[in-house]
Amino acid sequence: MSDTLDPDRELGAFLRTRRERLDPHDFGLPERRQSRRTPGLRREEVAELAGISVDYVVRLEQGRGLHPSVNVVEALARALRLAPDERTYFFDLARARSRRAGESATAAAAPLARLVADLSPLPAMLINHRFDILAWNSEMARLQLDFDTRLPPSRHNSAWLCLMRPEMRDYYLDRDRVVREGVAHVRAAWAAHPRDRALADLIAEFSTDEDFARVWAEGDVKSNGRGSKTMRHPEVGTFSVHFETLAPLGDRDQHLVIGRPADDASRRALDRLSATTAA
Repeated sequence: MSDTLDPDRELGAFLRTRRERLDPHDFGLPERRQSRRTPGLRREEVAELAGISVDYVVRLEQGRGLHPSVNVVEALARALRLAPDERTYFFDLARARSRRAGESATAAAAPLARLVADLSPLPAMLINHRFDILAWNSEMARLQLDFDTRLPPSRHNSAWLCLMRPEMRDYYLDRDRVVREGVAHVRAAWAAHPRDRALADLIAEFSTDEDFARVWAEGDVKSNGRGSKTMRHPEVGTFSVHFETLAPLGDRDQHLVIGRPADDASRRALDRLSATTAA
C-alpha cells in the first residue's frame, strides 16, 4: 500500500491539519511571548487541552505507529473540536472503533434486491462500502447509465462512475461539489476498511485523476448519507434529486440509496424518465 494510504501517516497528517485550522483565540489560551510562525494551535497547546504529553502528540503527528487508547483518541477529538464525521474518521484511523466481523458484501442480499425493485418508480440502488453497485432498478439505470449494456460488471461502481466515466463529467451541474463529497466519502470508507485491497486499488486508480488527487490531498472526510444533486440528463433535461442512504441492520455492509425529486419540476422530469423506462 502506498504512503498515501498508510493509516499511521494519515493519522499524523490529519492531526496536524486539524490543529492548524484552529484559532488560538477561540480557546482562551494565555498569550505567549514568542510569535506564532505557523497557523493554528501549537502541539504543546493541543497536549495541554487533551491532558497528554507533548512528546506523544509529536510522535502521533510523525506517524510512528502508535496505537492510542480510546480515552486518548476521545481527549484529542475534544481538544481539536472535531466534527462528527471527522471524529468517526479519527477513531477509524486510530483503530479505536470496533470492527465488524465477516467478509465484505459482493452480492446483494435477496430481500434487499427485491426491495430495490419494489421502490420503483423512485430510483434506487444497493451499494457496499467500496461503492460497488450490487443491485439497482430500471429508474436508477436510466438516471445514470444502463449498467447492464454500457458497463462491464467490474465497473459497476458509483464512485468510479462519478469520478472516471468521461460522459458523466458534464452530468452534474455542480461537479466540483459532487467530486468533493465523493472523495470525502471514499476517504471515510477507506479509514473504516484500511486493509481492503480492492478499495485501495480503486483509490490508486482514482488518484490518476487530477481532480481526485487535488481534493484527496486536502484531507476532507464525510460519511453523511443524505444530500442532493442537480443533473443535466440528455433525455429529460435538468432536474434535482434528493438522495437518502439507509443501512439495513441485518446487512450492515450493504447500503440502500434512494432518490426523490427535489421539487415539482424535477418530479415531472423523473415521471417522464420513468415513462420511457416502462415503454
